[in-house]
Amino acid sequence: MSLPATLRAAASRLADAGVPSPRHDAEVLAAFVLGVPRPQVALAAARGDVLELGERFEALVDERARRVPLQHLTGTAPFRDLVLAVGPGVFVPRPETEVVAQAALDATSGLAEPVVVDLCTGSGAIAAAVAVERPGARVHAVELSPEAHAWAAQNLAALAPSVELRLGDASSAFADLDGTVDVVVSNPPYVPPGAVPHDPEVRDHDPEVALYGGGADGLAVPRLVVAAAARLLRPGGAVVVEHADVQQAALLAVLQAGPWRDAAGHADLTGRPRYVTAVRA
Repeated sequence: MSLPATLRAAASRLADAGVPSPRHDAEVLAAFVLGVPRPQVALAAARGDVLELGERFEALVDERARRVPLQHLTGTAPFRDLVLAVGPGVFVPRPETEVVAQAALDATSGLAEPVVVDLCTGSGAIAAAVAVERPGARVHAVELSPEAHAWAAQNLAALAPSVELRLGDASSAFADLDGTVDVVVSNPPYVPPGAVPHDPEVRDHDPEVALYGGGADGLAVPRLVVAAAARLLRPGGAVVVEHADVQQAALLAVLQAGPWRDAAGHADLTGRPRYVTAVRA
């Protein structure tokens, strides 16, 4: 079967299974099997080239049709300019979190050797991005889940070996850094208990410990993150915390009731409320 016909058939199967981006995913899986960049597959398809994809491709398409995350099948997830290793046991980083990393980077502006702490690091995405894009930063990260910590350790060893990674609870981590940190950033679990994600890729494959924030509003963990940030930050230091699009007002209220100034909410690139920032008073 020619590559265009193979891709069309695969995309059709994925569409029938409800996969949101069937052609894209079929091309990514083909590129993965062939060991080439995805644009090369798209170009070959446009030319009508015949390339053998074989049984491995068909098996991967079957898995994707069962809504196994694309990133679990390829073993990688892009994040800003990085490619992270991911798989079962770790939250797959999302494009919307890239603006959270950017906010943390912006908060280091003008500092020669900023100290940055990433709470609930998951795959290590934010910590790695800050360390790579801000040479000279002293970056620390912590993760509660042993499974996710293992993925973070792999990613940081490969991409940002200067990052200090610890296994532990974000609420009590880095007591040795209390009052000395310039930026605390976090993409904590924040999904409310009644808001079970619709997409099977998230609901069935992302770890619950990385999804559900606890409490009736899902903000139990984010509140602990804000409290930890208040402990860690020096006066004038900045906190950046991601949240669900319905939680911004509630999280701003938490900040406004604490030792903070200049609390503000921000949107992601789709215009949805995505994260809050504040400065330690």
